[in-house]
Amino acid sequence: MKRNLKTGRVAKALLFSDDLELPYDKLIDYYRLRFQIEFNFRDAKQYWGLEDFMNIKETQVTNAANFSLFMVTFSKLLLPQIESLGQKSILDLKATFRARKYTRRIINSLSLNAEEFLINNPVFQAAELGKIHENVL
Repeated sequence: MKRNLKTGRVAKALLFSDDLELPYDKLIDYYRLRFQIEFNFRDAKQYWGLEDFMNIKETQVTNAANFSLFMVTFSKLLLPQIESLGQKSILDLKATFRARKYTRRIINSLSLNAEEFLINNPVFQAAELGKIHENVL
């Protein structure tokens, strides 16, 4: 049972299991984990190409699936560390790193040292065109 503290409304959920010996707190934990697993697969398909790869050999399929799921975990670890740059979503995270990669390549092709530019440098900010949320400085 879940109560909304502002409205006082109560929400109830019915959880089912065929294991009659399973304690209710474990059942609730399992349902939470199940939905987290589903969210991870959704993110792997939506953001990291799990549904887009065209491999047919077992090793290639395994590598592509593992890479997609690894990137879900890695992006969840990385996103809070980039929060100071105003990142709000995985799409913003991808756009930021893609822009920085291209910007570094362009700067290096001009025989400049890309490492001399700071992360918050306006050059990088201007290159982050694909972001959904603006930077909060």
